[in-house]
Order: sequence, then structure tokens, then C-alpha cells
Amino acid sequence: MTVQWDQLISDAVTFRHTLHQNPELSWQERETATRIRDELTRLGIEWRVCADTGTLGWLARDKPGRHIALRADIDALPIQERTGKAWSSQSAGCMHACGHDGHAATLMATAQWLKAHEDQLSGPVTLVFQPAEEGGHGAKRMIEDGALAGVDEIYGWHNWPAIPLGQAVCPDGTVMAGNGTFEIEVQGQGGHASQPEVCRDPVLGAAAIVVALQQIVARRLPPQDATVLSVTSIEAPSAATVIPDAARIGGSFRIAQTHTRERLEQQIQDIATATAAAYDLTCNVTVYPRYGATVNHPTQAERFRSAVQEELGEHGLSQTTPIPIMASEDFSYYLQEIPGAFALIGADDGLHEHQRPCHSPEYDFNDALIAQVTRLYSRLVGAPLPSGSN
Repeated sequence: MTVQWDQLISDAVTFRHTLHQNPELSWQERETATRIRDELTRLGIEWRVCADTGTLGWLARDKPGRHIALRADIDALPIQERTGKAWSSQSAGCMHACGHDGHAATLMATAQWLKAHEDQLSGPVTLVFQPAEEGGHGAKRMIEDGALAGVDEIYGWHNWPAIPLGQAVCPDGTVMAGNGTFEIEVQGQGGHASQPEVCRDPVLGAAAIVVALQQIVARRLPPQDATVLSVTSIEAPSAATVIPDAARIGGSFRIAQTHTRERLEQQIQDIATATAAAYDLTCNVTVYPRYGATVNHPTQAERFRSAVQEELGEHGLSQTTPIPIMASEDFSYYLQEIPGAFALIGADDGLHEHQRPCHSPEYDFNDALIAQVTRLYSRLVGAPLPSGSN
């Protein structure tokens, strides 16, 4: 099987644009999965369904070397696109605002290149096209359905607009934070706004809880443990002359250290309950754990860094990017099971759309990353590089 590199990358960009035009939310990626599976079939790559809308592909299954898995996520977000691109989303209120279309297209380009050089691979390769990264715990479901069977180590990446194109980060240890969300239902006794003395005002109590929660990070946790706690909503629907019966507080937190989670959750519970009681109110706190911190294994992180430096040069590893990134990734599930590493790879080339943060309606994936990361993945699995690469 002969493959022309430039044509392969051009086809992958086209594939990315097609995925971008047809985004699907977590656990709804059926057309996306069909496109991926049809392309794997066309390339002669064996595959199977995994976790419903996920797909596993295999190369060099009988090779004796290290069995490496390469992962891409495939789901989109409930955001109305405002890029104005020719390949803009054709689905109202849904777009690939995090670059998973580019991740999937890159893994597909890698699949095609590796298939053309399958006899030269150093060991078996599993291609992991994963659904539902955006809060749907897709990685967990993929693992439960056997995605890591026989795999020795796994690698993944995420484009990152806050890092310049041509640079990346892949530290030992924590690269992205764990996260969680919480809801606090504050119950009081409503009444007429002119008679607050006969009411138990949940709005006042909710406001006090919000202020008190902000003291957790500032005064209750060590400054060495990077933590973010954000109250993101307060709801107490009522008329202008009515004190309501109840108020609801919503928020999220990010933790760089896994051991911080239990302590932080207990502090949210204790502070909300005690503050509500001080205002003669009751409250109910519900915490929803989401993803754990994404913690790289040192040996695999070093391999990824070596590939980055071979590909991007001696200045390819960013020295200025704050680590860990406080966003979260369900790649953490894989790293809890087997050795592996996750890298953040810069997308900022000076163009407006490549500087917009992930989850922005003006964000667009930088297609220059497809060739770059396809070469990185090829280095990790011992595949030959296209002519002109070092």
C-alpha cells in the first residue's frame, strides 16, 4: 500500500471539515462513528464497536513488541458556532468547539500512515476513537468494554490555543486537573418583602454561603495544592415583592491533587450547612464527582517529550505554560489503569480563530496540527516518517 504524505494530510483535513460540519453530542455520535468505521474499512483496518458509538481499530496485532494505544475523542458541544468558516456546523446549537474533530482526523491520518507501514511497526497498535469525553465518562465506558485489553501503554493529546504552535507540554505527574460540580438547595420560608422579620430569607442565606465558600481555597487548603472553586449560578425565582421559599446555588471545582477531593467536598458540605443554620435555614448539598486529575506516568511522559523534541526541536517544550492546566480530561481513566502520557500541543499561530479558547463559539481547530501530531504518533510507535522529516 503506497501512500503520498501530502495527499494523506489533505484528505485528513477534508475529513476534519466534514466532521466539523456534522457535530454530534456525547453518546449521540452515530454518524461520526459511521464515518470513522467506513474509513477504517476502506483502509483495510480491522475494527470493532466499543461502548456503542466508540470504535477500536488494530494494526500489527501479531507483532511481539510493546502494544501501544493511541486515543482521539470524537464528541461535540452544545454551542452555537460563530466562526463563519466554510465548514461551519450545519447543526444548530451544536459545534466542535474543543477540536475533537481535529483529534479524530489526526488519528485517522495516523491510521492510514501506519497501515501503509504496518510491517515496520515496532509492536501492535490500538486506535481508540472515543465518544463522550465532554462530561459523559466515555473513557470509563470504553475501558469497561475492553478498550485496553492487551495494551501496554496509551498516549493522547489535546490541542491548546493558549500555547504557541510549535510548542507542547507533557510533564511527569499531573498535566490536567480533576473536577466536580455541586448544587446547594437552600430552604427557608417565604413571604411578603415588607415583612422580612416573619420570613426566613433563603436569598440572604445563599449570598452568605457564596461568600463563605470562597474562603475554602484562600484559607482552608494549602497554597501548594492548585485548586479552583467557582460558584457559577444562584437561582431564587420570585416576584419583586416576594421573598421566595428557596434558593439554589450551583458551581464547580478543579483540583490538581487527587487527595484534595474528599477534603474539599467535605468542606463544601460543612460550610454550606453551618452558614445556612446561622440564618435559620436548612440546606441540602449534592456533589457530583466528574473526572480525576490526568496524571502522566514518568517513563511514558519522557517518551512523549522525546518525540516532541525530535519533531519540534529543542525549543518545542514550553517553559512558560502553567502546569497543571485546570481544565479536565477523561483520559485520566486510562492513566489510572495502565501507563501512559497526555500532552497539550500548541495551536496559536496568530490567527484569531486559533487563539480563541476551547469551548468558545469562535474557536476553530488549527489544521496544521494534523500533520504535526501524525508524525508525533508515528514516532511513538516506531513507524517511519515521511521524507523531509527528521
